[in-house]
Amino acid sequence: MSNLDASPGETPCRAPDHVGDRLLEARDVPLGGVRAMQVSRTLPQRVVPTVGAWCFLDRFGPERVDMTVLPHPHTGLQTVTWPLEGAIRHRDSLGTDTVVRPGQLNLMTAGRGIAHSEFSLGEAPLLHGLQLWVALPEAAAAIAPTFEQHADLPRLERGGLHGVVAVGELDGAASPATAYTPLLGAELAVEAGAATELPLRPDFEHAVLVIEGELRVDGEALPPGPLLYLGLGRESLALASSSGARLFLLGGEPFPDELVMWWNFVGRSHEDVVAAREDWESRDGRFGPVPGHGAERIPAPPIPPLRLTPRRRG
Repeated sequence: MSNLDASPGETPCRAPDHVGDRLLEARDVPLGGVRAMQVSRTLPQRVVPTVGAWCFLDRFGPERVDMTVLPHPHTGLQTVTWPLEGAIRHRDSLGTDTVVRPGQLNLMTAGRGIAHSEFSLGEAPLLHGLQLWVALPEAAAAIAPTFEQHADLPRLERGGLHGVVAVGELDGAASPATAYTPLLGAELAVEAGAATELPLRPDFEHAVLVIEGELRVDGEALPPGPLLYLGLGRESLALASSSGARLFLLGGEPFPDELVMWWNFVGRSHEDVVAAREDWESRDGRFGPVPGHGAERIPAPPIPPLRLTPRRRG
């Protein structure tokens, strides 16, 4: 899935500083068009554009809707598709044609360029899930594109808490998914009446998104919707729930590179983004066709009338 905003603006994305605990309110983004979906977006934000290399986080649903995302391009990032309900068919310019379901991970590494499409299965199915992007470090930003799906991910069980590690490692459970920077992404469930202490890497910054239920983080209530940015230096995280909760935990080493992020492209300069857009519009071989769609594709919006530059976090 992608950023299908018709008029995307410049997205600030810069290496993070230590800002401590901060609650980042979600903003509703009507994507419209062929998908007619609305998502709740918590990354990027001006105050915290990245959490480790995580640079984009949308939550979609729960909603009964047909997802019909035609071929579109990506550069300089990995897309992480994490369905919570429903099934999504993924096709890309590498020839991949696969279906991802809850508990499975689709990980697409765009590198120098890839195109893909995503369609839901069934008529107006119940869809619910997360779409995340991981910024590639400069050394990997122009690698050849790849795709991987992981259906057998490691599980975590710890005193009333259980879950799945999608990316990276948590409390000894390590995902096989390819990562180019130290990273963590895990879906966790806290049982009703449980309270537990989860060990964290202090060299990582972390953030928590409550998907559903009632959760207390370090004794403070955290409702579903906003993203709680936890900053650096934490060795553990206290989680508790009286009625049960489901959450997604993000983490990673602070990302060292300044980024220019616009539409579905991540680059290091205005020129990187302009070149990617021009290559997509000219049907350059950099992206390639997605089988099964013929000439159908999503056109790139116009570049805004300004120079795209990385910005410091607010």
